[in-house]
Amino acid sequence: MTIEWWLAYLLTTSILSLSPGSGAINTMSTGISHGYRGAVASISGLQVGLSLHIMLVGIGLGALFSQSVLAFEILKWAGAGYLVWLGIQQWRSGGGIDLHAVAKAMPRRKLFKRAVLVNLTNPKSIVFLAALFPQFILPHQPQAVQYLVLGVTTVVVDIIVMIGYATLATRIAGWIKGPKQMKLLNRTFGGMFIAVGALLASARRIA
Repeated sequence: MTIEWWLAYLLTTSILSLSPGSGAINTMSTGISHGYRGAVASISGLQVGLSLHIMLVGIGLGALFSQSVLAFEILKWAGAGYLVWLGIQQWRSGGGIDLHAVAKAMPRRKLFKRAVLVNLTNPKSIVFLAALFPQFILPHQPQAVQYLVLGVTTVVVDIIVMIGYATLATRIAGWIKGPKQMKLLNRTFGGMFIAVGALLASARRIA
């Protein structure tokens, strides 16, 4: 892989990571409700899910999901249902929330696991990686090394972007004082989770 190809991929994956999705929504929601440490646990979970997707693509399962209607549909509906469930839970959250108390009530281990599921149950992620990676793989060079470079680049970029989202969220949290503001914010994020879940349910296979 040449530096030019790598820079092209770096630009592509940076744009994709900056586009708000279920991971960004989960990171910001966690950052506001559980502080920066909670967001770090969430970001770590997101990267585990992303890394598993990259590994699956690397061993060829990405092609399976992109060609199999049944496999895609199962993962699609599982991911959509989980995001909608998260959205309903967020929507129903009360307005009078002590951010420090919430952080203690929700262990970072649980935030980590939730984030893993958010990324892991997103079929569009694995299908997109399966479609994107081959565009930057040079067939006459060792493919394993190239997949490793692309995978590491994807994870590092996503970590940086999610840290940015988490930082923004924790700063916004300082302005959230009253129960009405918190209730509105919970419903906003809840609605966003539900919307992403609905979009996920309407996703179509990449031909």
